[in-house]
Amino acid sequence: MVITNPSFFLSAPEIMPLAVCACHDVASTISANGLYKTEVIRRRASWRTVDEVEIETLKWVDWFNHRRLLETIGNIPPAEAEEAFYANLTTLDMVA
Repeated sequence: MVITNPSFFLSAPEIMPLAVCACHDVASTISANGLYKTEVIRRRASWRTVDEVEIETLKWVDWFNHRRLLETIGNIPPAEAEEAFYANLTTLDMVA
């Protein structure tokens, strides 16, 4: 859904957080896609097969999720942060 009329938000304020969230999701996706194209696709002059692209894509996604360190979450990989988050939820459930 694309909202082009700003008065929409005034008439339905309860929808605004969802719309803002969706915009951030789109921006994140575009950013990650640009990073992927720059780091993987354009780095090589040519690709011989689709399989080559798929394999390199899988390698990049693995690096992006499991080895890339993010300063904003304590210089740990996203997968490690996610694992700690869910472990903490489990611990909180046991306490309750």
